Amino acid sequence: AAFREMCKAKNGGEKKLLKAKYGDEKEMLIKGNWYQVEKFVKRHPGGRILNFYKGKDATQAYREFHQRSERADRLLKTLKSRPAEKGDAVVDNDKLVADFVKLRADLEKEGFFKPDYAHVFFRFAEIVFMHVFGLYLVFNGWYLSGLAILGVVEGRCGWLMHEGGHNSLTGNITIDHALQVITYGFGCGMSAAWWRNQHNKHHAMPQKLEHDVDLNTLPLVLFHLDAASHQKAPASKSWLRMQAMLFPNVICSMVAMFWQLYLHPRHALRTKHYDELFFMGLRWAFIFGYMPTVFGFWPTLLGALLSNGIGSTYIFVNFAVSHTHLPVVKADEDVSWVVYAARHTMNVKSGPFKWVDWWMSYLNFQIEHHLFPSMPQFRHPIVSKRVQKLFEKHGVPYLQTSYTEAMKITFNNLDHVGHAFYG
Repeated sequence: AAFREMCKAKNGGEKKLLKAKYGDEKEMLIKGNWYQVEKFVKRHPGGRILNFYKGKDATQAYREFHQRSERADRLLKTLKSRPAEKGDAVVDNDKLVADFVKLRADLEKEGFFKPDYAHVFFRFAEIVFMHVFGLYLVFNGWYLSGLAILGVVEGRCGWLMHEGGHNSLTGNITIDHALQVITYGFGCGMSAAWWRNQHNKHHAMPQKLEHDVDLNTLPLVLFHLDAASHQKAPASKSWLRMQAMLFPNVICSMVAMFWQLYLHPRHALRTKHYDELFFMGLRWAFIFGYMPTVFGFWPTLLGALLSNGIGSTYIFVNFAVSHTHLPVVKADEDVSWVVYAARHTMNVKSGPFKWVDWWMSYLNFQIEHHLFPSMPQFRHPIVSKRVQKLFEKHGVPYLQTSYTEAMKITFNNLDHVGHAFYG
């Protein structure tokens, strides 16, 4: 109840935040200049995410997505531009954003965005160990225990590749993307390039209708009633009525298999990411080429389905607690980078012995992650206190709750939306 009251308080206060002036739809404001982007959209390496910011201030998004990219800066300089006027930028009008920009600059000077190679080594050593230990148990007759560990490590490969996709592992974009391709391809059977294309849209405008692809979840699941009318996919009322019960294992497994067997290899083939196809193929060659020679085809298939179900449920359910039950932004509404993080994401407390930090690979600090997506994730708990002070100064509630309560809220929302949609 207290958590819901915090959401209501923030919803009312948000309207007081000022926004930047709108520019020409052919332009985009970045770091004090309006750039002509109309003809560049089709050539943009990151896809058509630029359409989200036409006529708007994209400074914060550009900084977070391209902090380590010299190529992005070079491309930006090739575009025609004109100086912005005083008052054009969000930072000129919004004191919350202005203070956020100052905080970010301070954190960067203090080294919070620098990689920690020892931490990266530990993260990779962990998934290697878990794979080896899980396979050891399976080969020695401890089938369920081994498959459970292999399922969890599949999910943890998802957490790890996520950080590679944000270029926050080594800080070198080429190396981080290569690590992501290997981890996501072999560890999960999925495409890193597809993930980056879709996930950046989510980060640009989380929970915004017709912008955040994570809201386009039909026909399998619906997280928000307002999202239904913005999707073309058909929806079964009877299925959605049961979605709270079906989401773990059934729906999560169906999404994972659709991604693994069709959507991701199709994208990798269409975009000529043959390195991704190689590592995806290596995964399936081991599972269905080698394992059946030891255990037979049907036991191998059953074990793969069970392990895959555990892995997909582990990562999808834990991602769901951070966004899915929070308010959406209307398609024609605009809020600042900071408000997107404050209102449309939430944190899950670390818990005793900080077990949640490990279990969710520090992505339980979603507010900090959305404010600073290019920051190594293990530093989010450290900077969270300073973010809290920033929010307190401007009267913006800092949403966080326990892991148990977060799960309860998430599944209650699934149940409520499913029954409300059913009518």
